[in-house]
Amino acid sequence: MRAVCDGVEGRGLRSPDQVMRLDRMGAFHQTRLSFVRAMVRRLSHEGWRIDRPLFNFDAKGVGTGLYIAHGPQHAYTLVCFGHDLPAEQRTDRVIAEAWDATFALYDGIPDAIEIERLRANVPRQEAGRYLSSDLVLARANRSVRLFDEIVACLSQGRQPEPTKIETVGYLMRTTAVYGNGKFGIADRDVYANRPEMKGPFRAEMLTVWLIRAFTVDLVEHMAHLSGGDRAVVVDPPVRRRIGVGNATGLGMAPFLIKHPALIDRWINARETALARVRTIETAAGKTRKVFADTLAAAAAGLAHWTTDDAVQAARLPVLATDLAELRAHVESGALDQPMPWDRLYRWAESRLSLEAQELLVSLLLEPHGALIDDLADTMDVDESAVFRIAGRQSCGQLRAALADGYHWALAIDFDIKEAQARFWYVSEEKLEPRLGERWEEAGSDLEQPLAIARDIGSLYVALEREPSDELLAAFLLRHPEHRHVVRRVQAALHHPYGEVRDNLISSTMRPIDLLRCKLSFFGVTRFDPRSDKWLRITLCQGAPFPDELLNGDDGWIWATSGLSPA
Repeated sequence: MRAVCDGVEGRGLRSPDQVMRLDRMGAFHQTRLSFVRAMVRRLSHEGWRIDRPLFNFDAKGVGTGLYIAHGPQHAYTLVCFGHDLPAEQRTDRVIAEAWDATFALYDGIPDAIEIERLRANVPRQEAGRYLSSDLVLARANRSVRLFDEIVACLSQGRQPEPTKIETVGYLMRTTAVYGNGKFGIADRDVYANRPEMKGPFRAEMLTVWLIRAFTVDLVEHMAHLSGGDRAVVVDPPVRRRIGVGNATGLGMAPFLIKHPALIDRWINARETALARVRTIETAAGKTRKVFADTLAAAAAGLAHWTTDDAVQAARLPVLATDLAELRAHVESGALDQPMPWDRLYRWAESRLSLEAQELLVSLLLEPHGALIDDLADTMDVDESAVFRIAGRQSCGQLRAALADGYHWALAIDFDIKEAQARFWYVSEEKLEPRLGERWEEAGSDLEQPLAIARDIGSLYVALEREPSDELLAAFLLRHPEHRHVVRRVQAALHHPYGEVRDNLISSTMRPIDLLRCKLSFFGVTRFDPRSDKWLRITLCQGAPFPDELLNGDDGWIWATSGLSPA
């Protein structure tokens, strides 16, 4: 069962033993397959139209707005509610009960009765009551200093300073974006088969992209109410640099552990894209130019990537040095050789840091949309079809599979205290995942089954006591405590990228590595860890606004200091 991936178009994928390590996963960057980019690309290619039929807000930002996205077959409406939030109630924590703005993505176009129903419930978020027509719930808070400063500047007829916008990156940051049946909203099955929603988290990404338009419209509207005819709107180049912020914590981390089949699809698509590019025999002129421009944009963007996290802060100057070395290597003629992209990647593996290697993966994919963009629609999976236990497998067969495919887990000595220093649990107050310190805190009796490596070891020991020809069905009748990990191991036979190949309860594990991996697939930039358990990020920075959607710009995420790939 060891993950030896067969070749793709003549060249193999990287091994899961290499890719699915926390240190590398914690160095992932967005790619053109990331969900927000795939979503915007589809909207543009299909000619979606965005209307704003209602935008009724007062000088404090209190009111209601509607953004309707009209597609070839369906329409979706972002229903926005603005609130007058006292400063003392503004917090990024999930336990908050009030926000500057709350949102729902509605399936179709709501009438007046539906808007009133949403008005009575959406501002209450999880305390509200919802219908299957409600696809996504979200809430956001202002970045108060920048938000108020931009309103003041625009109301006086002045443009805000671009450097101040660049430093923060957003006017509002979401503190939650909920989908897939959370709090009674629609299950994903309601809309998963629609072409525009086929990729993962498409409804959530549409919501965030429309929220970003709302934040800019709101500051311009408030500036006009304050300044009248003197007020101006944000200049388009500066406007593009405004994204949506997000504060993401531990609640997201277990997702990668609980959905191995889905994560396998995500990683497999990314690795397949890289493998396809590495099979290209020569580097054409246009792809060379896009690659060079993207590399230059990535290097320029480092100047705006700041963090107080000691680990990430130490990586950034190394990354800058690596990108300079990469650029010099390319300019020396590296792309003139046969199999240029493969050679370039192998050179990076031997010379550059993990952060730079994984950024290079993104850079290599960027010029090759025609070759790889189809993979964005292969990243979903019917998880219910892959989790049935094959009870007729013998104990000996499963034991051999563990020794082969989970060698990394069996090598961990869990008798060492540091190897099981943490435990995952769900908080009673907000039903959110949390991480406890096993030897310092109570609550380990409530531990969630996320210590995969430890549970694999326990299963292996139990199987060694059984006859090799004993059926798993009989074994599990006597030992039901192993059902969850048996199911996982059997699923891994078909989903080699579904397992994080590290100890998820060790004292040295950094949960933000899990967060960054997942967020890179969303299309996040500017990772800013605030501890090893939560971070701030930016989405949609550089993306086209609704009125710019049809210009065909697909390299927007790299746009920095006026430089964007062709």
